[in-house]
Amino acid sequence: MLSLSSLPRSWRVCGALLAGTGTIMGALTTHLPEADFGPGGRLMAHGALEMQMWHALALLALGLTTRDRPTKPLVLGGCGLLLGTLLFCGGVYYTAFTGQHAAHVAPTGGSILILSWLCLAAGWVRG
Repeated sequence: MLSLSSLPRSWRVCGALLAGTGTIMGALTTHLPEADFGPGGRLMAHGALEMQMWHALALLALGLTTRDRPTKPLVLGGCGLLLGTLLFCGGVYYTAFTGQHAAHVAPTGGSILILSWLCLAAGWVRG
């Protein structure tokens, strides 16, 4: 079971995994033929890749700088960064490769990312 004290380590691990899979997505986005993408998909995938890598770095930094028992706003912010990144980037990648929109997945992920950054800001102001 995940405890509050293990969250910073989990954020570091997840940040590293996001960066690693982002590197793979970068290679795919660069080298796959245009036919493997939906209309405008290569550019869309590149946008998702950038968002993924920035949030991977954010999770790594959060995991490296958070004390043993993070406050509730930091917990919400850090976990939200992970969930929001997965939903947003996953939805955008899906659309980029298939040309089909994944309902409200990407906008929901983007909204979670915005709220997560606000939680982090609140946690750091209070801390």
